[in-house]
Amino acid sequence: QVQLVESGGGAVQPGGSLRLSCAASTTISGSINVIGWYRQAPGKQRELVATISSGGRTNYVGSVEGRFTISRDNAKNTVFLQMNSLKPEDTAVYYCRYTGRGDYWGQGTQVTVSS
Repeated sequence: QVQLVESGGGAVQPGGSLRLSCAASTTISGSINVIGWYRQAPGKQRELVATISSGGRTNYVGSVEGRFTISRDNAKNTVFLQMNSLKPEDTAVYYCRYTGRGDYWGQGTQVTVSS
């Protein structure tokens, strides 16, 4: 069983920045896995935002390319999502997902972008 705890969400004005963190209860290095950030806006389906593999390969949805950066700190068993130039359409609950020895989701953290 892997627990994932997200943090760093909040309210920010358009153009602002936030840094989300996803802390895993297991060692994220030394095994093949992919950790990703997903988001779900009200009335919409959950969508992929970005993923990073244990080998460091990253993948982004087109709408965040160039604005968001996903990274991982294996020593801290934590994955980060740096979000810059935030837009109102980025407003959603952001979830962390671990796929490796099993498939696990965090509880989510709210991000609100509004003036």
